[in-house]
Amino acid sequence: MPPINKSSNVLHAVCGFAFFLFFTSVAITVRASDPPAWMNVLTSVALPEHDEKTDAILLYSEQIVTVQPNGKIKRLTREAYRILRPGGTHYGTVVAVSSTQSKVLSMHAWCIPATGKFSEVKDKDALETSMPGVADGELVTDVRAKILKIPDAEPGSLVASEIEEEESLFILQDQWWFQERIPVREARYTLLLPPSWEYKTAWVNASEIKPESIGNNQWRWVVSDIKAIRHETHMPPFLGVAGQMVISLIPPDGTRKGFITWTDVARWTSSITEGRREASPQIKQKVVEITAGQPTTFAKMQALSQFVQRDIRYVAIELGIGGWQPHPARDVYTNRYGDCKDKATLLAAMLKETGIDSYYVVVNVARGAVGPQTPPQHSFNHVILAIHLPDDVKDSSIQAVYTDPNLGRLLIFDPTDDMTPLGNLRGPLQGSYALLVAPDRGDLIPLPILAPSISGVRRSAKLALNSEGTLTGEILDTRYGDSASHQRHAYQEMKQKEDQIKPIENLLSESVGTYHITKATIGNLDVRNQPFQYTFSFVVPGYAKSAGDLLLVRPRVLGEESSDVLETKESRRYPMEFEGLRRDWDHVEITLPTGYTVDELPPPADLEYPFATYHSKTELQGNTLVYTRTLEIKQLTVQLDQMDNLKKFYRAIAGDERGTAVLKPASTSAMSR
Repeated sequence: MPPINKSSNVLHAVCGFAFFLFFTSVAITVRASDPPAWMNVLTSVALPEHDEKTDAILLYSEQIVTVQPNGKIKRLTREAYRILRPGGTHYGTVVAVSSTQSKVLSMHAWCIPATGKFSEVKDKDALETSMPGVADGELVTDVRAKILKIPDAEPGSLVASEIEEEESLFILQDQWWFQERIPVREARYTLLLPPSWEYKTAWVNASEIKPESIGNNQWRWVVSDIKAIRHETHMPPFLGVAGQMVISLIPPDGTRKGFITWTDVARWTSSITEGRREASPQIKQKVVEITAGQPTTFAKMQALSQFVQRDIRYVAIELGIGGWQPHPARDVYTNRYGDCKDKATLLAAMLKETGIDSYYVVVNVARGAVGPQTPPQHSFNHVILAIHLPDDVKDSSIQAVYTDPNLGRLLIFDPTDDMTPLGNLRGPLQGSYALLVAPDRGDLIPLPILAPSISGVRRSAKLALNSEGTLTGEILDTRYGDSASHQRHAYQEMKQKEDQIKPIENLLSESVGTYHITKATIGNLDVRNQPFQYTFSFVVPGYAKSAGDLLLVRPRVLGEESSDVLETKESRRYPMEFEGLRRDWDHVEITLPTGYTVDELPPPADLEYPFATYHSKTELQGNTLVYTRTLEIKQLTVQLDQMDNLKKFYRAIAGDERGTAVLKPASTSAMSR
């Protein structure tokens, strides 16, 4: 499905730096003229509140949307930025996108530099190219981008642009995004409707602003002094926190309208997917071939899902309605490629041949982009399936289940995610709100959140320390759920066989100094329904540090669970998002060197918070130092009122990870007695 962008015509945030480099070698015609009046008045306005890290300020933005009786719209977009720092120079690059549904009628841009002469660029100065930032975009012939590079867009400059477009809307709905990653001084949205047309608005992440009537069914909304959305590590997605207004357009005959309810969204989705899941004779034959000999219904489901995940190549070249409408299942099967909705369509057709119903589930891959507060709209960019589970299907690997009051048990499955087997669901989708497209209705549902035990790292080590401080031994590193998927994906990207040891090297280099790997094997790389495993042996010279006749040894050998993400001067503004729930476990046995015993052990750690727990302890069992710990992430989101506790949590873990055991010669112990 098409990506969700803040704006369809100006893509500064997506492509700024790359375009800057590209355009340094492009000649542009510059003409002297007077700046437009709306830009001229901005030269002396006071800047809104900002800090020294602010790269630019959006002084003024305006959208004038004229709705025509046939449902087409004309959009005039004006924007003016004051560039403050070198990081803001990409606002001097203006991008407008045209397709079969939208046409760029004109482009115009200006610059009033801090020093030097006023400059101006127009349509004929633009470079037309394929859609930037899109894989295989050069293959798309009816989605094009026009790019204007504004000369002298440097710190201190005032840059402005004006773009006029004509659009044909599949859905009579528009979105006004008035909040940015930089401060906004003033933003306007003007709606010009034909006689007897009506509109309905919904506000997200902002208080409702009443419009000003400017006569003849024309309306204007104005907001000012909008705070910047400053990026924070592991914050909710931009779409989930940025202020927006959603405008549904209602013609007088009511034949077409924007989405008023989620059922409207589902019915529209059903209308463009009708008949697409019909199985061709070739598909029917393939289903028989794949399921032959499978002993259970669930085994048949697994075989079909694996075929779609692995044998249907992911290719997304989405033109026009193709951004939302899947290709027929027969075409996807014949071509052996398709995007997310194509893969979901083919699997639905194949499951139907075994007597199993399924339903589209449309979701945004960024958890939090859509929620209970979101007005009905198509803010989705991914399609997965809800598979009806027959009564006889009861397998322990089935975890991602949503129980619908009308449809019963539904297994939520992503046919595009070839690293996550049937029964599971990757962490970033868990807890997301998604639209279940059921017959003649649609419901916004929460996707299941799997137990922490489904994902994580289980690490066991049998090691030995000698009197020189050298540590040797073997570690079994077993990964489940998302942790396993990440490792498999990393190996899928590797081109050289010798690179396969790099993940183990990275793990060791993060935790110990000089090391030497003596043996390494990988288990279950391609067996997706089993845990992924590393088994490796290594030597670490000087692991234990000498202090007189004492040896200082850190019981926690590998893996870091602490984080410095909150160690910043600025207060956190947004909640903290974990990728998914998980449980990590370590069990480390270190045999002491001959002639040594324990003088001091690090204290245990016992941390209990609503969002996570952490427990560790170090014991002496015979002549072996035994370190065990467990980390469990219990909530996907940590709210702002828990930030201090989360910081304490990470600091306590860091202290435990640095903890050392003190070893002394056994003869010293005997003499002291």
